[in-house]
Amino acid sequence: MEGSLPDPTLYTVRAAIILDQDGHRLVAKYYDCTFPSLVEQQEFEKKLFLKTQRSESEVVLVDGVTALCQRSSDVMCFIIGGPDENELMLLSALTCLCESLYHILRKSLERNSLLENMDTVFLVLDEIIDRGVILECESQQVIERLSFKTVSEQAFGFVLFDYITGNNEQREGQRRAALE
Repeated sequence: MEGSLPDPTLYTVRAAIILDQDGHRLVAKYYDCTFPSLVEQQEFEKKLFLKTQRSESEVVLVDGVTALCQRSSDVMCFIIGGPDENELMLLSALTCLCESLYHILRKSLERNSLLENMDTVFLVLDEIIDRGVILECESQQVIERLSFKTVSEQAFGFVLFDYITGNNEQREGQRRAALE
């Protein structure tokens, strides 16, 4: 059948990209072979940056793919899908990505905070998208799943403080006395 829509698929996202205000790559994950080489990826990112700089639109068509953009301070987040993809699905993934990063990075979605917390950025991205399949669109769910990092950092701080001040030894002595 000519002119019919392609079969529906779960593989809706072709790439997730975060660029800085100068168009340089901060984060990029490509999920298919639309842009197989690094050179092609960089050329696409340059075209994407130039097209979104000239336009105030959140949705643009570049090189035959649909790109959704969300700006925040000095970074631009993009979700890339096929030309026939549902923009609302892509937008929900993009919004989830930006909101999750905003909350997990302590309300600082800026270039420096992204670079300092690159491991967290990739964890967030992996929680939302897996091999091009959108897994989660609720930022609160992503934040809750990844909250173990902030809890362990705080716990480590308390253990270190107790160790330095000797409070842990006092507690151990009290517990042993109570057991006897």
